Amino acid sequence: MKMRRRQFISTIAGAALASGCKRTARWTGGIIGAAHATGHRLRDGKFPAPTRTERTDAVIIGGGIAGLTAAHRLQKSARNFLILELESSPGGNSTSGENVISAYPWGAHYVPLPNAECTEVLALLEEFGAITGWRDGLPIYDETMLCADPMERLFTHGRWQDGLIPQIGLTADDRRQYEEFFAQMETWRTAKGSDGRRAFTIPLDLSSRDPEFTALDAQTMRAFMDARGWTSAPLRWYVDYSCRDDYGAGIEHTSAWAGVHYFAARDGRAANAEHEAVLTWPEGNGWLVHKLANPLQDKIRSGCIVWNVEPHDGGVRVDYFDISKNESVRLEAPAAICAAPRFIAQRIVRGLAPVNVEYSPWMVANITLNALPGGTGVPLAWDNVIEHSDSLGYIVATHQSLRSVPRETVLTHYWPLDREPPRTARERALARTYDEWCALILADLQRAHRDITQHIRHLDVWLWGHGMIRPAPGFIWGNSREQMAAPHGPIYFAHSDMSGISIFEEACTRGAQAAAALLTA
Repeated sequence: MKMRRRQFISTIAGAALASGCKRTARWTGGIIGAAHATGHRLRDGKFPAPTRTERTDAVIIGGGIAGLTAAHRLQKSARNFLILELESSPGGNSTSGENVISAYPWGAHYVPLPNAECTEVLALLEEFGAITGWRDGLPIYDETMLCADPMERLFTHGRWQDGLIPQIGLTADDRRQYEEFFAQMETWRTAKGSDGRRAFTIPLDLSSRDPEFTALDAQTMRAFMDARGWTSAPLRWYVDYSCRDDYGAGIEHTSAWAGVHYFAARDGRAANAEHEAVLTWPEGNGWLVHKLANPLQDKIRSGCIVWNVEPHDGGVRVDYFDISKNESVRLEAPAAICAAPRFIAQRIVRGLAPVNVEYSPWMVANITLNALPGGTGVPLAWDNVIEHSDSLGYIVATHQSLRSVPRETVLTHYWPLDREPPRTARERALARTYDEWCALILADLQRAHRDITQHIRHLDVWLWGHGMIRPAPGFIWGNSREQMAAPHGPIYFAHSDMSGISIFEEACTRGAQAAAALLTA
């Protein structure tokens, strides 16, 4: 989450595993996603030859936000196309679930107010009813979709405080460094480069290429803070948390340009909300997935492993394995959009030059409770973070509920697995049993909620082996991203990987751009 101005002003102005962590009959659940075994079949590469051939105007490979946005654009052009999706349903890391208590996210769960430059995002939000009108050139957002107060809280020094920036026990030097850091971020938020562009903005490719700013990409966020003398422990924790939140990697592994971008790029405005507001729904960005995907149901083929994509005869040939039918099918089309992550694209698109890309693995758990979690200090918020935890805390799926006194709820618990190299973390995550994950999750949450185990009724775990791209030093402004964006014959690419950061605005923009390029060609 982003810093809220009132938090900054008020800041400047003013356990062992518990025995109840093991799985018992008290709750149900399991490890339910993602489809790792299915995806690993692609790595093994053993598929039967296609038994039949079909033809269409275009093929979209991947049903995440980028693929769905591309399809949304093609649908409006009256083109005939098909979407091939590996999972059982579209959505990518914006997928969601639902039970009798609430809908809930399995990944991305909010959209900050979009910058004016995010024209594709603003158009979608208006089309879907999230923007209800305009006043003085600013969008008016549906009040029920703007995150309600209280928005954020932090568990620190044994109690909950308002906001996520540590405020308890600060020294005079901590406050000085806070002021310097956030003043510099504010300066860069409004700065422009010698090319006339904003230093940092979204979509990322509209940012300035001025070396004064792009040079930050050559070092880590930690090295950048070291050089500035920003060594305050609470400030370091907050910046590290922020990078882990958006990038799945802390300041030791994140490009300083990306770290600064987190704080300086957003400039969204609204006629009826503060600059720091966000849009959210019980199912998180799954709400946007449903809006995009529902009109496309007859064009989506789920449970399909695309294993070969190649230019052929002036068009493109796409071979995929249909899991339910246990057969391979060939699609032929004039063009295709590959909206899969780059590590998959490099396996399936013949002749595509490899690019070195790092991905952050994640664990997400959804925990159904028969009572709201309590605690000392400020009341339950939408986003609830435990200081110095390996996790990012949890959000409350029922926070936007209009019920006066909700009792039951679902907590979505986020955990970037970034404390060891990605491959090691990925292997360890997949090797852990459900009981072992329950023990880790409950040990973390019991730091703030000692009695939480007695209120759990269901707990499901979702493992994202390649949850999001990491903006490692040198990636944002190196040659890799430009190489990734270039078409490969009649094959166009659309994914937030091409931006180097995994956020809704980038995926949406990439999808729309790929569709426009295909239609133009």
